[in-house]
Amino acid sequence: MSDNISRLLSIMSRLRDPQTGCPWDLKQSYATIVPYTLEEAYEVADAIARQSFDELKDELGDLLFQVVFYAQMAKEEGRFQFDDCVAAICDKLERRHPHVFGDLSADDTGALNAEKVLKNWEALKSAERKDVGQHSVLDNIPQAMPALSRAYKLQKRCANVGFDWPDVQGCWDKVKEEIIEVEACETGSEQLAEELGDLMFALVNVVRKHKLDPEAVLRAANTKFEKRFRAVERALAEQGKSPEQSDLAEMDALWNQVKKQTLL
Repeated sequence: MSDNISRLLSIMSRLRDPQTGCPWDLKQSYATIVPYTLEEAYEVADAIARQSFDELKDELGDLLFQVVFYAQMAKEEGRFQFDDCVAAICDKLERRHPHVFGDLSADDTGALNAEKVLKNWEALKSAERKDVGQHSVLDNIPQAMPALSRAYKLQKRCANVGFDWPDVQGCWDKVKEEIIEVEACETGSEQLAEELGDLMFALVNVVRKHKLDPEAVLRAANTKFEKRFRAVERALAEQGKSPEQSDLAEMDALWNQVKKQTLL
């Protein structure tokens, strides 16, 4: 173990020392730390999206600290410790890469490529789930995942066992069907929320069929929208106005100008 890892574990231990530790750190539990873990993961993703690699180093350190925090609490309770987490992931990576660490070779799988490696990974995961009594292909998909990512994961699992449209046209047909059902709902009705959810789920299938990640697709759309609206704000500011002092017609006209400029 590197000196810096030992140093980090020592710092965490001191922060949680019942006599001399930090009151805030001592007050935390697994559940209270979860929001910070999610925030740090998003900050890692944001640094990568912005290609800010100096920031990425710091953000990865923050995320690592979350792992150390959970491991320290588990150690205090006699459950496991940081070394056990490292051993678990090492065992898993070796087990799920038999083409690297085991006897499985290109001769066993045909021409080895990333797609076949992923398929074998999923097969190994499925076998592991059955070993611990999880027999549904949908077991072990975290309920706490962002809904968009969880929809994608549910669909991928089902597709792996053949429950899938043969091509993207089937997905598009389902989207059109769901749009009709949404339009048939009364505004404010309980059914509207359900049908909108079905429509969003169907759109995720379209994205998946195009071998794209729905979170990444929507994140890119968010970024594009933000850039364009900020440009609208700047254009209004040049006129000495704010969005609140404008109206929809004016902002929409500026939006179309910005959109045209970005497409050039």
